[in-house]
Order: sequence, then C-alpha cells, then structure tokens
Amino acid sequence: MGFQSVRDLIVKGHRVFLRADLNVPLKEGKITDATRIQETLPTLKCLLEGGASVVLASHLGRPEGKGFEAAYSAAPVAAWLKDQGIDCRQASYVNGPAVEAEAAALQPGQVLLLENLRFEKGETKNNPEFAASLARLADTYVNDAFGSAHRAHASVSGMVADFPRDRVAAGFLMEKELKALGKVVDHPDKPLVVIFGGAKVSDKIELIQNFLGKADAILIGGAMSYTFLKAQGFEIGKSLCEEDKLEMALDLLKQAEAKGTRLLLPLDHVAAVAFKEDADCAITVDQNIPADRMALDIGPETVAVYAAEIRAAMTLLWNGPMGVFEMAPFASGTLTMAEELADAADRGAFVLVGGGDSVAAVNKAGVATRMGHVSTGGGASLEFLSGLELPGVTALQH
Repeated sequence: MGFQSVRDLIVKGHRVFLRADLNVPLKEGKITDATRIQETLPTLKCLLEGGASVVLASHLGRPEGKGFEAAYSAAPVAAWLKDQGIDCRQASYVNGPAVEAEAAALQPGQVLLLENLRFEKGETKNNPEFAASLARLADTYVNDAFGSAHRAHASVSGMVADFPRDRVAAGFLMEKELKALGKVVDHPDKPLVVIFGGAKVSDKIELIQNFLGKADAILIGGAMSYTFLKAQGFEIGKSLCEEDKLEMALDLLKQAEAKGTRLLLPLDHVAAVAFKEDADCAITVDQNIPADRMALDIGPETVAVYAAEIRAAMTLLWNGPMGVFEMAPFASGTLTMAEELADAADRGAFVLVGGGDSVAAVNKAGVATRMGHVSTGGGASLEFLSGLELPGVTALQH
C-alpha cells in the first residue's frame, strides 16, 4: 500500500501526534455514542504501551473557527478517556506556546488531548503556519482518522511533510480501511459484483465509471435506477428521476457494454400511490411503473436475479440502499440484499459495505458483524472507491 503501519514504528521515548476521528455525538456535554473513540483505542494503546507519549487531536462538530466554543470543546472526550483508565489531560487550546509547553512536559504513557482542531480556521484552510504549529508538538506522526482522509486539512495532510519519512505511519483503523478498500479496487478475487443504490446517479458517476471493466456485474437499485430506466424509454410514473442526467445514464450503459461489465437494472418494482408508509402499494408487472405511482423498492423478481448474482461472486461491494428501507413496506429489497451479502461472507466471499445508508441497513438487518468489512468513512470511502486520491492517504505515502 506504500505506507508504514504504526506497528512498524519504534516509539519508545518519542512524542507522537495522533490524528484520530473523535467526532462523537454529544448531548448536554455527554457522549451518546463512543464508537469512534473505541475504534481508535487499539492505535492509542499500541503507542502508549510502546513507551510513547501522545498528543491526540481531532475535530468535533462544526464550530465557527473563531476560537474556543464551549459547546464544541473536546473536554467530554478527555473525560471519557480518563474513565477508561488512560492517563489523559486536556490541553489549554489547539496550538501556541502554552500548548507546546504542555506537550513538552508529557511523560511516556501520557496523553495530551488538544482542543477541537476546528476552533482555528487554519485547520480547514490547510494554513501552512497552523500546520507547522501542530507539527512542533511532536516528532512522530500517525493518522488513524480514515473518515477525514478525503479532506486536505492541516492535521490530515498539511503537517505531514514536516516529519521525517520514517516517522510517519497509518494507525490500525486507517490501515484496516485502506487494505479492505484496496482489495476491492485493486486486486479482487473474481467474480467481482458491485451493488449500487441510493437516490442520485450524479452522486455515483465516478463510482460506477471506476468499476466499469473491473466488475463482472453492477447491480443498480434505489431511485438512481429510475433515471437509467427512463433513459431507455421505460415509463417511471411519479418516481424520482434526474432529468438532466438521462444522456449520461445512456452513456454509462454504452460504456458498460463496451468494457464487458453487465449493468443490471430492476425488472420489477414495489410501487406506491404516495411516499407514505401506509400508502396503497403493488408490485409492477414489468419494468414500467404506472403513471399514478412511484417506485419505492425493487420487486421480488429483481431480488431473485440480484441474489443469484451475489451467490456467484467472490468479491462484493455494496454502496446505497435498494429502496426506502426506513419504511417497512419498502424495506424488503434492501434487507434481503443485506442477508444475501452476509450469507456470501459466511461462505468465504469478501464483502465490503461502504456508505452511511448501507451501514445503517446492515445494522438494521442485524448482519453487520458477518460482513468482511464495514467502512466507517462515508465520504472518504466513496472517494477512494471512485478512484480519487485522498489527501490524507497521499500524505502518508510520500
């Protein structure tokens, strides 16, 4: 993968800047879900047990970037880490001489948690002076914040060049994400089948294009499928459609054919008279959707065809739901895909789930733990799978 892992570093006696994703949900100053902090604990503990002191940093929510804001303080994170038995102290601010003195005073095994990085505009603007001020806090840099790797921010990419090449590494979570995503993009066991859903073709153009010629089959569901169907002349009733993307949808179908990837579209739909849970709904007889109805899920014939594709695959990627799975009458397509993918993983296929809605769907179906890898980074995983360079990853590789 072209980067060093935290396990390759000798950290005894070193001070490590650990960029993590500690952007946890807060309610009245209390953490409501600590998953993101837990995900980075293996990296933090590896550094501390190796004899390092750690300057820990993250953003939290969306402060204005004009200095300290109590509502976005990292204090609840410091308190949580202390409760876990970690010797953690809260820095007086994000950067500056006082914080440099606090970092210099750290003993091996101790953690200094910086205040919210986004209190300073220099973080999101990738300001060189701000990046340099962060780099002065440590002699080693580790990035474990995959969810922020697609952002060219000071703590993610800007400060990394200030460290010697051999003092830069990826944390365990970052490494796990990159290995799993890289396996699907660069060296999948064939057949490779990808399932793309969600509302808009426009959000997934680069994603689809990146898998044309790579994937054996692309299975399309969700509202984006109606744009493809309309482009081919089918009736889509009141279903969602991106009218300005019809030409592009046709072009993608042509590219798929030219590159030898089968692009499959729904053969039937669950169509309702309104976007409501209790609306009258029926299964269409074919790909056409009646004029007075909107499609809100893939139908049983489509489910059967897609399930057969999944069963024949050795590598599978899922991004985006097949319908409005939050409403019970329109959840069957998405939840059945989740079950089929879990069964595929059980029999030895590599299954990667990426994207917020797909992650929510495998959690709802209760099958998340059976998947090969469930990606934590929504935007970052989407960009990586689309073949785009991630600034935070590129920085680790230089």
